[in-house]
Amino acid sequence: MKKIPTHKELQQQDFSQLLNHDYQKKNLSRPLYSGFKRIIDIVLAVPAAIILLPVMIVIALAIRLDSKGKALFAHKRVGKNGKFFTIYKFRTMQKDAKKQAFSPTSQSDERITKVGKFLRRTSLDELPQLFNIILGNMSLVGPRPEMEFIVQTYTPIEKARLLVKPGLTGLWQIAGRKDLPLHKNLEFDLYYIENRSILFDFSIMFKTFGVVLRGKGAY
Repeated sequence: MKKIPTHKELQQQDFSQLLNHDYQKKNLSRPLYSGFKRIIDIVLAVPAAIILLPVMIVIALAIRLDSKGKALFAHKRVGKNGKFFTIYKFRTMQKDAKKQAFSPTSQSDERITKVGKFLRRTSLDELPQLFNIILGNMSLVGPRPEMEFIVQTYTPIEKARLLVKPGLTGLWQIAGRKDLPLHKNLEFDLYYIENRSILFDFSIMFKTFGVVLRGKGAY
């Protein structure tokens, strides 16, 4: 896989071709790639969900003991082609935390619970999204699904990140992650969309493990 440009380099790139319908038809409508990608999603997500189910049960119990509220957090997000879907995560914030708000950028954010700090640092709060992948509204790799109030502020080129299915992990996680907020890392998603391949997807998945283990940029 070729070297990933820095955020500064990506900001200087022209992604306007993503708005061209002929380009979209030729480069984004790829049945073979999409088919293989879906097979990989199912082959990896189903056994992972089964194997990790005991871990998810323990996490759910820990959340309930730590703070008031449900263990599972269901939230409306914007997916492929602007379609809404419900994303599932383990709750990491206080029960009364505002749902439509920017994500924390620091571990000291008062909205985050004690257990939530550990879950966010290790990305274990994302495990329920394996079921989103199985359901087909997410993929293992892709742009992270964003909240509606942020998508409403998108420029036409920023909306191009909605051309593909959102993912559990993506280029943002391994290259920028939360050292820069998601809504300020959109160039990573556009670069990914232009360069999608099965090899690229596997490379991102592999590098995600290293980033998660180091807890880099996790808030």
